[in-house]
Amino acid sequence: MKDLPVLPIDAVLPDLVAALRAAGQAVLQAPPGAGKTTRVPLALLEAGLCAGRIVMLEPRRLAARAAAERLAEQLGEDVGATVGYRIRGEARVGKDTRIEVVTEGILTRMLQSDPELSGIGAVLFDEFHERSLNADLGLALCLEVRDALRDDLILLPMSATLDAGPVAELMGGAPVVTSEGRAFPVSIRHLERPLDKRARLDQATAELTRRALGETDGSVLVFLPGEGEIRRTEALLARDLPPATVIRPLFGAMEFRAQRAAIAPAREGRKVVLATSIAETSLTIDGITCVVDAGRARRARFDPNSGMSRLVTERVTRAEATQRAGRAGRLSPGTCYRLWTKGEEGALQAFPPAEIEAADLTGLALELALWGNAELPFLTPPPEGALAEAQALLRSLGALDATGSITAHGRALARLPLHPRLAHMLLLAGKPAAPLAALLADRDPLRGAPADLALRLQALDGRRDLPGEVNRAAVERIRSEARRLRRLAPETERLLSPAEAAALAYPDRIGLRRPGDVPRWLLSGGKGATMAESDALAGQRLLVATDLDGDRRDAKIRLAVPLAESELRGLYAEQISWRDIADWSKRDRRVVARRQEMFGALVLADQIWRNAPAEVLAEAALEGVRQLGLPWSEASRRLQARAVLYRTEGGEIVDLLDATLLETAGDWLLPHLGAVRTAEDIRRLDLVEPLRLHIGWEGQQRLDREIPGAFVTPLGRKVPIDFGGEHPAIQLRVQEMFGVTDHPTVGPRRLPLRVTLLSPAGRPVQTTMDIPGFWAASYADVRKDMRAQYPKHPWPEDPTQADPTLRAKRRKG
Repeated sequence: MKDLPVLPIDAVLPDLVAALRAAGQAVLQAPPGAGKTTRVPLALLEAGLCAGRIVMLEPRRLAARAAAERLAEQLGEDVGATVGYRIRGEARVGKDTRIEVVTEGILTRMLQSDPELSGIGAVLFDEFHERSLNADLGLALCLEVRDALRDDLILLPMSATLDAGPVAELMGGAPVVTSEGRAFPVSIRHLERPLDKRARLDQATAELTRRALGETDGSVLVFLPGEGEIRRTEALLARDLPPATVIRPLFGAMEFRAQRAAIAPAREGRKVVLATSIAETSLTIDGITCVVDAGRARRARFDPNSGMSRLVTERVTRAEATQRAGRAGRLSPGTCYRLWTKGEEGALQAFPPAEIEAADLTGLALELALWGNAELPFLTPPPEGALAEAQALLRSLGALDATGSITAHGRALARLPLHPRLAHMLLLAGKPAAPLAALLADRDPLRGAPADLALRLQALDGRRDLPGEVNRAAVERIRSEARRLRRLAPETERLLSPAEAAALAYPDRIGLRRPGDVPRWLLSGGKGATMAESDALAGQRLLVATDLDGDRRDAKIRLAVPLAESELRGLYAEQISWRDIADWSKRDRRVVARRQEMFGALVLADQIWRNAPAEVLAEAALEGVRQLGLPWSEASRRLQARAVLYRTEGGEIVDLLDATLLETAGDWLLPHLGAVRTAEDIRRLDLVEPLRLHIGWEGQQRLDREIPGAFVTPLGRKVPIDFGGEHPAIQLRVQEMFGVTDHPTVGPRRLPLRVTLLSPAGRPVQTTMDIPGFWAASYADVRKDMRAQYPKHPWPEDPTQADPTLRAKRRKG
């Protein structure tokens, strides 16, 4: 091994080796620049802790290559000897390789094909604080393997900013080893006032970068959220760069040669590296003494309600801002310019979310099913809703059976280095679909073009007279991946069109255009999607939306391909079926009965259901009743009030409160809706008889006896009782109550009626709930007044002894 400069991590390597020798696992905390990536694997190898290979995970392909090269360089060897790497589509390992640097998905494949990890003695998880989905899954799988099969397997998560406590606890109390690091001081410079909300991020970043170039020496690392912002900022800076200064973009989708140029030392003068979060950790970019942080990060967010992922641009977290600033202090004291004020810093979130909390979990769900659906020890368990959505998609692709177990087709999908959607497409459509699979797995190579996917395939074929801007590097990358996928794809007898192949990958995103001038589609999965009216695909009846922005209401279609109905029927004939439906139309306010040919949520054909059974129509009418409300009349409300009072008084009778009646309407009202078709029919519906039948004969007898609907006067006349107020009430003339010495009551507990006594002209003269008391006290005054006003009517001195009457006095003749 070459003589190496002393790095901060060197001080704790003996403690780390001792911890791993004693416990077989540990958690290493070391700040950026401490040297953990380039020193720890060699220290484990030199200590002879394990006989097998040491596998170290890196979150990105560029980081894996760079780490392998630096490790090999320290040994004075070429990559592929003692140190090698494996990434998607490329491997440089040999028979003597002892340290293997891999991207995180490679470890999952190793585990699934050989759960014992034969020949592997240690697994190191570099940059575990990034909490990528594959790293979380890899650690969970390794912990189960160590517990059940390989107690000698050494496990070591290594992190720069992560709180190591929860990880150590997950690993059964693994020891934590901490390196203090040796970062040089970094001066933080904030904006004096908040950025104007109307300001463009690229322009503001370019201005701040010019300031940084003018106030500092050395090279500058600028953090931006994505390729688009990098390209726009590059164009703005290129107009007036200082002498001997070059711009180097750095993002994940670049070809490796350009990425290496960005991280290599400047041959002369200064360089400005415009990078995404790829440069936050793992990579050492030589010559950087200044950082400009635009304060934004781009993350993938998956919405299980829409079944779509979208990239969102968010404020950086404090942990990310700290990581970025630290890049300026790796070689010497540095400076960090932040595109926000010091006051805004307190509002930043502490840490970014773990990818498992926000990502599309389809691939994870497939891996879990392939593993056997065991309860794995995740640091952050996958959200139940997103996982259920992923499992539903896998069932629709035939990767899982009804019990959630993996099928033979699912096992074949898991072997392909693609999202399960695209793997499903490649297996069924075969080698001709390889370019489409590579295209859909990558970024759009045709910026600013219409949504038609065919234009992108033409770009791969070399056509140059295309709308928009062709990203040549992306085209070459996609072509290379297509060649690799073609080798993995099977031969097929039937040649499918690109539209058919896309429909295989996205069975839930086959769209049927809605009526109207605005281009909107209903997707077969039940969601909505829209497109610009100017797009050439805006008039298509059927299409497959392969890329959407994930909006919850109307997702914007970014890429799509027209689909013929014959193609849809050829692919999914077994899933297209007729259904008979009778629904209440809220718009038409009537029952609508239709026969519809369905594919998912799409109605391919629609016709009247002429012989719909009466009971089905009644069910639809019942929904109309629930929407419009019960059609109460005065008589039905009185019956309801009597029953409610009786129940309140302790009587045994069904609950006739409005909410209960609507909830149970299918039991008591449905049989009476056979002829109901419209809102007018509902309005005319008489509820009295349905309610009586609901109460039942015995219940009605008890109700009539205990809570009669009318009070029978001494003259035998029935006066309706009003149950709508606080007390049951009646109104009748004073003379009709003559001779009554007991106050009238209702109910088991003999509730007194509220009696309003009327004059011969029908005007209230007294309201009482105590008739005997009225006769004894107030009646004398009433008699005195009433005799003068109504002399022709009887007003006896003792009404308790008088006969009731509704007649006037007989004339003396």
